[in-house]
Amino acid sequence: MGNESQPNWEDKVTIKLPNITSQQVWQVLQDFCNLHKWIPIDTCYQLEGIQNQPGVIRYCASTIKSPDSEPTIKWAKEKLLTIDPIKRCLSYEIVDNNMGFKSYVAILKVVPINDDDDEGAGCVVEWSFVCDPVEGWTLQDFKSYIEYCLQFMAKKIEVESSSSSVTG
Repeated sequence: MGNESQPNWEDKVTIKLPNITSQQVWQVLQDFCNLHKWIPIDTCYQLEGIQNQPGVIRYCASTIKSPDSEPTIKWAKEKLLTIDPIKRCLSYEIVDNNMGFKSYVAILKVVPINDDDDEGAGCVVEWSFVCDPVEGWTLQDFKSYIEYCLQFMAKKIEVESSSSSVTG
């Protein structure tokens, strides 16, 4: 197939959220089976396992519309590998999909900008990944997609956090 000789893709994308604490962001990320609320996908739900515990598997899917053909559903089953509420990080892998991934492991981490997170100095979200090259994508295209998802999520968290602080 040709992909065997290509090195794995490995990279990291970060976004700074200067007005949101790492705990506020972690509340979103640790809810593993509700990804559809935070990134631009159609659905995400638990298939098996115990919610937010290592081993839980979520199903994520979106309908992709193309002017040249019928809409298709792109989907992935993702398994939570680790979750650490103290360090505010989790890792997961794609265990099955129809998008061309042979292997994919990601780590999401929320890091306070200052050591004292209670000061409200904000945080940084890191999304790192290691995967086999995906047919039809370049590494830069894939990294740009991850950046887009992270920016989308950051905007939604900012809006949610500002509206809840007004009503709370």
